[in-house]
Amino acid sequence: MRVLHYQTDLAYVHDTGFGDFSRNAAPGLLEMLRRKGIHRGLVIDLGCGSGIWARALTQAGYEVLGIDISSAMIQLARRKAPLAKFKIASLLRCKLPSCVAITSLGECLNYQFDRHTKIDLITFFERVYSALQPGGVFIFDIAEPGYVHGTNPQRTYVEGKGWAILLQKEEDRRQETLMRTMTIFRKVGRLYRRSEEVHRVQLYRGNALAKELRKVGFIVKLIRGYGELRFRKAVVGVLAVKP
Repeated sequence: MRVLHYQTDLAYVHDTGFGDFSRNAAPGLLEMLRRKGIHRGLVIDLGCGSGIWARALTQAGYEVLGIDISSAMIQLARRKAPLAKFKIASLLRCKLPSCVAITSLGECLNYQFDRHTKIDLITFFERVYSALQPGGVFIFDIAEPGYVHGTNPQRTYVEGKGWAILLQKEEDRRQETLMRTMTIFRKVGRLYRRSEEVHRVQLYRGNALAKELRKVGFIVKLIRGYGELRFRKAVVGVLAVKP
């Protein structure tokens, strides 16, 4: 049976409570595109979530195709970015049309919603390279080993207006994996509805992925943020350019 992730309540909480990452990343990402001479054309947003980055792209004059495995996220994205096109699909296995840029924000390539191996990821890099036009860019960020600091497992609690989430993060340092176990509470009417999700994350080393991207043909640079937005420890960004 297929396990669903980012269902209605977690999608809502992610959009309302954790959307600042995409909003704060947008100015720096747009500047990166412009510096590479990319001022128009199709940008594919992989793991598009609720459409925050897609909306910024359309407002800047780009065409956008957003892809996400969560139907709840896509539903939010279609309302938030009506000028973009969206598709529910695995970001690793979906068809990639010819484009000027491909982005994936928020450690999406780490998630094992659709189980994959490093070989699958390398095959995906080859497909990205083929889809990009000459001079096109592939920009993404990933979580690396050492993501959980201090106590392991680590437990946190976050709340906002009409919602709360209990989060446990546990890193297996031998397997280089991370498990996020979440209990979500969302106010519906006068009561709170409870749901649970468990996300398995494969941690990758930026230098190792950069090496594989170079084998495919990319010119690669590791980055520590998108403009003024700086990544937390154990997160690294990748800027890969197709010659």
